[in-house]
Amino acid sequence: MSDEALHQQIQNLKKHNARLKRIAHDARNKLSAALDGTGLCLWQLDIPSGKLVIFNRRWGAMLGFQPKETDANFESWKESLHPDDAAEVLKAFYDHIEGIAPYYEALHRMIGKNGKVTWVLDRGRISEWDDAGRPVRVTGTHIDMTKEKQYEEQLSTLALHDPLTLLTNRHALQTHFRELKAQGQLCVAFIDLDNFKHVNDTLGHRSGDEVLIQLSQRLLEACPSEVVIGRLGGDEFVLLMPYALDNPLIHQMAYACLDAALTPFDMANGSANIGASVGVAQVDAKESFDEALARADEAMYRIKKNGKRGVALGSVTTLRHYQQAKLEQPGTTPNILWSDTGTDD
Repeated sequence: MSDEALHQQIQNLKKHNARLKRIAHDARNKLSAALDGTGLCLWQLDIPSGKLVIFNRRWGAMLGFQPKETDANFESWKESLHPDDAAEVLKAFYDHIEGIAPYYEALHRMIGKNGKVTWVLDRGRISEWDDAGRPVRVTGTHIDMTKEKQYEEQLSTLALHDPLTLLTNRHALQTHFRELKAQGQLCVAFIDLDNFKHVNDTLGHRSGDEVLIQLSQRLLEACPSEVVIGRLGGDEFVLLMPYALDNPLIHQMAYACLDAALTPFDMANGSANIGASVGVAQVDAKESFDEALARADEAMYRIKKNGKRGVALGSVTTLRHYQQAKLEQPGTTPNILWSDTGTDD
């Protein structure tokens, strides 16, 4: 072959090579755009070197990094794992590498730039082995699951909490009731607001909702953390208190909740004044949530029939005596109905 012919062949090969590079570059850009559009990150790990090849920019973007701002290697990936998830994620990865699991999959959190937490669904599979049968490369995908996890948490919140006040709802109260009753002594308080309809009629339902929200916060501040506070709906609230009826904390909390309702609520369009009738019953070992709640409701109605704005401690049939006491607020006279056991005679 003449020098001229050899030179021409080299030039042709260079042109062909350049064309192949353009095709590969174009294909990679299209793949990256397609993957970015789906939220997927395609990756490949070279096991011997630990080099992590990222085929699109989604991985860094998920963690808040700009291109080339963070190293793409196995060690940097491990350092980005959330401390609470790292052990489980690495176990899933090595189980696949060692042939225990047919593939690698983990839903976990990663710590990004400035401490940003991102939920990731990570999947992978060995894609290449050496002549000795040892795994050399793993190919897989990351997908950002943060929005899905946030949506899941919102659904969980709605399933277990009152949407207006975010207090525990009836369904969750029943679960807490069973758990607390199994642990020991338990009292149920039923709180029904007095004069709440007047707030809705004079200040409007939006102000009525704001009163319920403010009252919920006051109840949370008035009760110890071990007390479960819930809203049944409307103007009815429930406390699950893990104490016996003769525990001084029951008396203190009943007064604190009453005071929380009696303290005026400042609204944008005026001041709202309400009260509360509170009934407390000690739970019997064989009682269901509905049965215990019904007895607390009966105790509460004793207050309703005797002038409202008060507390009934115990069941109707163990009522010992009736007494009135003044709160520090002028013009408010709470009713206090006392009993010593809270169980039916």
